[in-house]
Amino acid sequence: MTKKHIFIILGGAVLTLIVTASIFGGKRELPEVIATTAEIHTIVERVSASGKIQPELEVSVSAEVSGQLIDLPVKEGDIVAEGDLLAVINPDVYLSARNRAQAAVNTTLSNLASAKAMLASSESGYFVAEKTWARNQILFTSGVVSQAEFYQSESAFNAAEANLVSAKEGVKSAEYSILSAQASFQETLDNLSRTKLRAPQAGIVTALVKEVGESVQGNGFVAGEVVMKISNLGLMEVDIEVNESDIVRVKIGNDAEIEVDAYLDETFKGEVSEIGNTALNAGANGFNLDQVTNFSVKVRISSESYQYLLNDSLKSQSPFRPGMSATVDLLTRSVFDVVAIPIQCVSTRKSDDTDDSELGVFLMGENDEVVWSKVKTGIQDNFNIEILDGLNEGDIVVSGPYEMVSRKLENGDKVEVKDGEEEFD
Repeated sequence: MTKKHIFIILGGAVLTLIVTASIFGGKRELPEVIATTAEIHTIVERVSASGKIQPELEVSVSAEVSGQLIDLPVKEGDIVAEGDLLAVINPDVYLSARNRAQAAVNTTLSNLASAKAMLASSESGYFVAEKTWARNQILFTSGVVSQAEFYQSESAFNAAEANLVSAKEGVKSAEYSILSAQASFQETLDNLSRTKLRAPQAGIVTALVKEVGESVQGNGFVAGEVVMKISNLGLMEVDIEVNESDIVRVKIGNDAEIEVDAYLDETFKGEVSEIGNTALNAGANGFNLDQVTNFSVKVRISSESYQYLLNDSLKSQSPFRPGMSATVDLLTRSVFDVVAIPIQCVSTRKSDDTDDSELGVFLMGENDEVVWSKVKTGIQDNFNIEILDGLNEGDIVVSGPYEMVSRKLENGDKVEVKDGEEEFD
């Protein structure tokens, strides 16, 4: 075979390949997308956070005096009324202090009696000295008494007057000593009464920190050691941490939906009762920049939403225990009967007018072409987003796949819509 024949054969093969490629490979495969319809919906904006359940009213019963616990008439889980005896601290030391203080009061009372007796004696001596001095003044003028006698009576009068003043001050000092001794005595009575710890409020003993035989440290000026905690389980709340980007949308009184890990498939109602004003990462020396900035929000659990869980209201005020984990959805805003689409339909593209990005959606146009349409959005929930401007009810928009909507599609692209529309709730 000559070279000419070889070139002819190769040329024919190449031509065949070109024709085949033009027939079978010239048709470009269109990207497949999913479309959905803009519909009228109700949207509830939510802020989600997790936290721990705790009593809204909880009191730590602390020791105000030091000593050894000799009696604990309650145990954890007991229901107590206000004023019930909770614990007894050994009172021996405080009984002795009371007896000493009582003796000191009696001593000061005796000193007061002595001071009053001395005052009476001083008043009598003053009376005699005053009369003698007055008489001697007249007699000295008449020349009946000598000058020495006159000076002697004057000195005696001055001494009697000084003794009277001293006696009066002695009575005052004794009275002051009585007040001081009585104050000390009252202090010992107060300390003695503090050896018996009583319930400051009605509730349930939710934590028993100390046991009989253990020593507790107390101080009347600062908080002493905690002996137990009394909680009112009739009012329960969830303490959650809300991020700084969401806290501005939370208001007192916002409704809440609460899911407790211990009760699967149950949702309880509540409302925001307290919002922290200072971030949780704030310390004595300023803010810790390494920590996430969260704020404490307390959500009161509605008792009506869990009444059906109470089997015996006499023994349990709440189905929840302090420390249980819970997830809370705060319902911050709501809109009704608005045009909405799934969140994944909304994307960003570079604006034709500026270098900034703009929010928009891809509408299904004629001949299966997508059209970029700028939109203005409102609030959103976990699935849908409110469209304030740019869409009408019934408009068909591209909702997926996510990569197509978020990156690949451009205005005017041809697409192939999968059979059926992807509906959303």
